[in-house]
Amino acid sequence: MQEKGLKTLLAAVVATAAISCNAVEVDGIAAQVDSSTILRSDVLMEMRRAGLSPDRYKAVLEEMIERKLILKAASASKMTIQEWVVENRIRDIITRVFDGDRNRLMETLAQQKSSYPEWRQRLLDDMIVNAMRWQMVDKNVSASPLAMREEFASNPERYMADGRTTVSVILLKPEDSEKRDEVDALLKEKPFAEVAKAYSADTHAADGGVWANVVPAEVFRPEVCKALADLSKGATSGWIDIDGWSFLLRKDEEFQPRSMTFAEAYDRIEANVREEAAAKVYADWIDRLKSKSYIKVFD
Repeated sequence: MQEKGLKTLLAAVVATAAISCNAVEVDGIAAQVDSSTILRSDVLMEMRRAGLSPDRYKAVLEEMIERKLILKAASASKMTIQEWVVENRIRDIITRVFDGDRNRLMETLAQQKSSYPEWRQRLLDDMIVNAMRWQMVDKNVSASPLAMREEFASNPERYMADGRTTVSVILLKPEDSEKRDEVDALLKEKPFAEVAKAYSADTHAADGGVWANVVPAEVFRPEVCKALADLSKGATSGWIDIDGWSFLLRKDEEFQPRSMTFAEAYDRIEANVREEAAAKVYADWIDRLKSKSYIKVFD
């Protein structure tokens, strides 16, 4: 079952249940879904919570319409989430996000100008939506061997192994920056690994400063990645200063990106096939729900 990120769960505020005529005049209705309304301010609030740009307005509104349709379908099917399941989910969030401190959750909700009952209801709605999606979509999707082979053959660019590099690093703390010259002199006489073990503050110093077979962007700062990209195999960089820390790099090995075998890419292929199949099943399901509802979107 897929779940939305905790950030959305923690920040979410349930839309106002009753809307006065004056509020509608000032705010404006974004959409009508049967007897339920979505205000423009609801959409804008959702966008602010997710940090989305103005051009995402229509997409967010569509997601909110779909959510209302799914909750309506859940109600019609009499789907319920038992109270103990909801409470377990809340305890899990408090434990993982707030270090077990319920008061920190309440403080966060206060900062978001949301009440605990509102947040709990939104959490419950999220669980219902996820349960409905699993029931109607995810459990009905599979990745057949034929579909996987076709996906692999049709989209080779999706299945490239990342380029990898083996690099040796010497890292000096800010207070040790005056040792640069000393390290440079020693490197003319001793192996890089020996000097790294004696001087480096890097986490791999005990291994001679060696970071073996890594994707640089996953483990190093952009400044380090750029310096590595400019080095030829076997070359050593000059000192790189980052926030007072001194980095010295040697590129030991470099492996270019390559096409993965079907076996290597199996999990990725399966995930892509399932994702594309699920998107189609979901779209068909939403279309059926829309056909049974009155929906009007206002400009």
